[in-house]
Amino acid sequence: MQWLRDGLKIIREAKETQPLAEAADPALNVVLVPAFTGLGAPYWRPDCRGAIYGLTRNSGPAELARAALESVGYQTRDLLEAMRSDWGAAPDGILRVDGGMSASDWAMQFLSDILGAPVDRPVVTETTALGAAYLAGLQAGLCARPEEFQKSWALDRRFTPEMAPETRDAKYARWGRAVAATMTV
Repeated sequence: MQWLRDGLKIIREAKETQPLAEAADPALNVVLVPAFTGLGAPYWRPDCRGAIYGLTRNSGPAELARAALESVGYQTRDLLEAMRSDWGAAPDGILRVDGGMSASDWAMQFLSDILGAPVDRPVVTETTALGAAYLAGLQAGLCARPEEFQKSWALDRRFTPEMAPETRDAKYARWGRAVAATMTV
């Protein structure tokens, strides 16, 4: 989102990506591989650089915003699949999210769709700050034990997959081809 804001100046604030993504033509299939400083986990290719695939004369700011939001979902799926492979874990469960991007309903729905799993967004989305404050309070003897603190987590919204499995598989395969092409450049 920072690249869309500071580099391309398409948006002024990250929240502007949702209406752009909603307005994008999904048939254009633009894919952004945001390897601006290399590809991290699970690829570990610091020599790679970002790439955009599927551009046409009809591609514009809306399609780039949508591709940027989708890239976060694809990267999350890449990481979850790598972790599952390492642990031998089953591909079920619920992903809990937080942070600035979790405020975007569109991004969270896409994440749920591309994972094929529920995504839970809490009432308090800045849990890093909350956790730091809690730890300071715990150290000072002002806060309850971690088990009690954990009970304060509250669901704001659950996103459930709506994308057809065939569409999910086709989109993720397109992402995989884009990443593979980026690694060969």
